[in-house]
Amino acid sequence: MAVRPPQQDGDEPDTLEFGIAALSPHLSKSDLTFPATTDEVVRELGDPAIPYDANGNTVRLSEALGAVRATQFDTQRELLDALHPVLEEYRESGGGILSQLRALLPF
Repeated sequence: MAVRPPQQDGDEPDTLEFGIAALSPHLSKSDLTFPATTDEVVRELGDPAIPYDANGNTVRLSEALGAVRATQFDTQRELLDALHPVLEEYRESGGGILSQLRALLPF
């Protein structure tokens, strides 16, 4: 998913990508080949923090993959399809109680 950010200065991007759209650039830059296991995906992509909402909240790829039932993906589409509901759940829940507590702290 993507959403237009608030207009401020000209240095900001036109859209903010989150969810599987934010993971796609990592996949494009990698040498990951399929089929691939969850460990191979994390190792090859470097366990990036994936934004799951327009506020910039993130979840590590390894954590998101931990919530997926599959341990191997035959195609990139299969990987993205498996991650989509997990990232949507993070978006809808606001990332859980830990994320909400972090948002309240001033540092």
